[in-house]
Amino acid sequence: MPYTIGLDYGTNSVRCLIVDVTNGDELGTAVYEYETGEAGIILDQADHNLARQNPADYIKGLEETVKAAIAEAKNAVKRFEANQIIGIGIDTTGSTPLPVDKNGTPLGMLDEFKDNPNAHAWLWKDHTGHAEAAEITDLAKKEHPEYLAKCGGTYSSEWFFSKILHCLRTDQKVADAAYTWVEHADYMTALLTGTTEPQKLKRCRCAAGHKAMFNDGWGGYPDAEFLSKLDPELGKLRETLSEKTFAVDVAAGKLTGDWAEKLGLPKNIPVAMGAFDAHLGAVGSGIKEGILVKIIGTSTCDMAVAPNDATLPDVPGICGIVDGSILPGHFGLEAGQSAVGDIFNWFVNYIQPGGKEAGSHEALTEKAATLKPGQSGLLALDWNNGNRTVLVDQRLTGLLLGQTLHTRPEEIYRALIEATAFGALTIINRFEEYGVKVSEVINCGGIAEKNPLLMQIYADATGREMKISRSAQSCALGACIAGAVVAGKASGGHDSFADAQAAMCGIKDVTYKPIAENAEVYRQLYTLYKQLHDAFGTQEFSGKMANVMKELLKIKDKFI
Repeated sequence: MPYTIGLDYGTNSVRCLIVDVTNGDELGTAVYEYETGEAGIILDQADHNLARQNPADYIKGLEETVKAAIAEAKNAVKRFEANQIIGIGIDTTGSTPLPVDKNGTPLGMLDEFKDNPNAHAWLWKDHTGHAEAAEITDLAKKEHPEYLAKCGGTYSSEWFFSKILHCLRTDQKVADAAYTWVEHADYMTALLTGTTEPQKLKRCRCAAGHKAMFNDGWGGYPDAEFLSKLDPELGKLRETLSEKTFAVDVAAGKLTGDWAEKLGLPKNIPVAMGAFDAHLGAVGSGIKEGILVKIIGTSTCDMAVAPNDATLPDVPGICGIVDGSILPGHFGLEAGQSAVGDIFNWFVNYIQPGGKEAGSHEALTEKAATLKPGQSGLLALDWNNGNRTVLVDQRLTGLLLGQTLHTRPEEIYRALIEATAFGALTIINRFEEYGVKVSEVINCGGIAEKNPLLMQIYADATGREMKISRSAQSCALGACIAGAVVAGKASGGHDSFADAQAAMCGIKDVTYKPIAENAEVYRQLYTLYKQLHDAFGTQEFSGKMANVMKELLKIKDKFI
């Protein structure tokens, strides 16, 4: 039987999955929790915007998880042998760029820089470049509005150039030592294929298009003249960026003999081009036209596709429209929320309501489930880590409204879930407003798997049935699908993503349908949420908000 490996590099850990390409059966899996920092993240208590990772953790995680997953697969299926693995796919977080020297070695792995956070990988949720992002946006609006048109109209501090520009402004030593900057997704594929030298490295369409303003329509990355106006050193960096990018149906290269020996795999098997976790999570969830896939984790990414031969308007506030970033022959559209699971973790781990047991996720969820929509009188904004879509403003913060001296922790917990549901609805509405029809919603990720309350609230708040991807590891499964496609049918894989998805994807039997009476209350609450959203998040708002607290109390009073 042919098998593929999918490596899924998340925010706190890396997971390896081994899958039977004929039916999607998952034979072996292993997880490595990053060792450096707090839950794998290098933080700075003096600056909440900073979030970095140690690239050495990526490499150690690669070795440990692949070996462990192979061992588990051998125990699970006696006929399994590692030499039956025909391809590898990789997804990572992003934009998570890391500075490398002229040999392609990450600076954070050199003795000189190992203790300098600026020399490590700049994790997707690092917002230290918020001022630089605003500067990039302003200059592009004046000189190259086309650069912004395909990424929602605003450049984000979560993205490639804002992070690099911030480093140029704040750490000259790292800036001077960096020959170029490489996305995490590109570094991993280059590592396995022996192409880490910048001149040999292939850069993926997904990262370049969604986070670095790459588009063939204007010659690839933004031109050197534009970048030089931001900083001359950024203009020089343009020379190290390739003129071409590659989608996930293309091989980055073949597994080197050295890495084959280290991992216990056949040498020369193809390694697919990398992509972001959400994009391959969408693939692993069975995305196609009309389906919105929500990858729900520490943050949430919302993915949709549209045929690339159709006219598609630019959609303000989303994280990009990129040809081939999710499926070949389709534009990939990305949106999302900068924090979802992170908001719940903040409340449980930082606020710690009621102590360790009474304030656990499980205990709060159980109590929150006994409440009806609107019963708490609370309303929250889900901006604890800024707003990714549709406002694209990382300088926005969270808000909780409607508290009284009787407000209980479980009421706040439910209000936080509801806030993320309203944020999800705002994204769906934006897609449909610009002609991208959402006829079906499929969710994946640990929260979707484990939290029925959240799924029901999402169904009620959005007025749509919530389905769940069959695989609990949809991102890794999507990477396995990419590995099967680059291996090709002749090697036992698949010739197309459609064929691979048909064979390897599925939906769970349990779904969540809107409850009419709940949906009606949430329609009222969403009107108030949108009022707060526009008042605190936009310059155009000119209305009044004196009604909001009164309306919340009016809804709450119905339960007395």
